Amino acid sequence: MATYDLEEQEQLDEIKTWWKQHGNTVTAVVLAASLAVAGWQGWNWYQRNQAAQAAAIFSVLQQAAASGDAQRVKTASGELLEKFPSTPVAALAALTAAKSAVDSGDAKTARAQLGWVVSNGRDEARELARLRLATLLIDDKAYDEALRLLDGAVSEGFAARFADVRGDVLSAQGKKAEAAAAWRQASAALDAKDSAAGKGRSALQDREANAPFRELLRLKLEASGEAAR
Repeated sequence: MATYDLEEQEQLDEIKTWWKQHGNTVTAVVLAASLAVAGWQGWNWYQRNQAAQAAAIFSVLQQAAASGDAQRVKTASGELLEKFPSTPVAALAALTAAKSAVDSGDAKTARAQLGWVVSNGRDEARELARLRLATLLIDDKAYDEALRLLDGAVSEGFAARFADVRGDVLSAQGKKAEAAAAWRQASAALDAKDSAAGKGRSALQDREANAPFRELLRLKLEASGEAAR
């Protein structure tokens, strides 16, 4: 049996006394920490598993879209949005399904898919859905609803497109002066974007890519008779 000197024995007694007072608390803290680590690892596994299953369905959806199988796209999108709505590919799947529906003449399904992204998507995906849905609503003559979709904050990258479609809505309502103002706003947004981009190669490529859009805005302004105002 081990023997201890007086100082060591006093230290041991202090440790025993402290453990009697705080041992249960320490055990509880350690147990809670262990459970938290296990829970975090379990959550990460669950997230990875969800993402993998969602990616598999999205792959099927992409193949169906590439082959023009609109019904299969709709089915795959429905499954993905129902079972894995919080995964990163959910909004992209809905946008893809909306395009497929438009291409096949199914505007109702396209509106539903885009509406889901507007309600559940984030950032650029949501802005793109707002823009596309507003365009579809013009065809339905749902002008007020389209304008509501276009209202609110929008990122710099979408500012010109939003102003352009707002002009289209106002033009469809017969509000030529207001439409022209929106198209001029779109042109100004393009100018601001070009100015902020600087003079690099990528900036030049962006300007070239925007050239057809800029020309379209010019033609719309000329047709409205408000270009010089």
